[in-house]
Amino acid sequence: MLVRRIARPLLASSFVYGGIDTLRNPQSRVPGAAPVVDQIATTADQQLPVQVPRDVEQWVKIDAGVKVAAGSLLALGRLPRLSALALSASIVPTTLAGHRFWEHDDPKERFGQLSHFLKNLGLLGGLLIAAVDTEGKPSVGYRARRAASRAADSTEKSLERAQKRAAKAQRKAEKQYKKGSR
Repeated sequence: MLVRRIARPLLASSFVYGGIDTLRNPQSRVPGAAPVVDQIATTADQQLPVQVPRDVEQWVKIDAGVKVAAGSLLALGRLPRLSALALSASIVPTTLAGHRFWEHDDPKERFGQLSHFLKNLGLLGGLLIAAVDTEGKPSVGYRARRAASRAADSTEKSLERAQKRAAKAQRKAEKQYKKGSR
């Protein structure tokens, strides 16, 4: 559909551009990302058997790489649902790290950060829609449920046929038995 061919690159453009900009200059993002990376690493260390790296610049570069790769895939229409899901997962920590409007006292700065925060929420909404868009085709879940239903129906029909044949064979055997016992 033409709308998808236009909308996907438009949605992906800010991620690709922002990711490239961050890869060129990751240091500008490190101070804002530090509290989020620290929180994620602390939580992960408590729940995972391995230690998660705490190098904030490395995390910023990984996030930027995800944005460039997934954004490019989304723009090209390749693996659009998976790439939209990856971008969705990437935008949440980015928004929490970069647009902490609640920490600003200056009304202009607070308004600017709030605007960017809400813009990112809008992008997240678009990505979630893109992540569940099956392009009019049935989803994998629907196809799996339908196949399971068909298999169950087929099995029930086969069982009914087998039961009828068994009942018929039993009646025939009873007749044979009655004939033989006379």
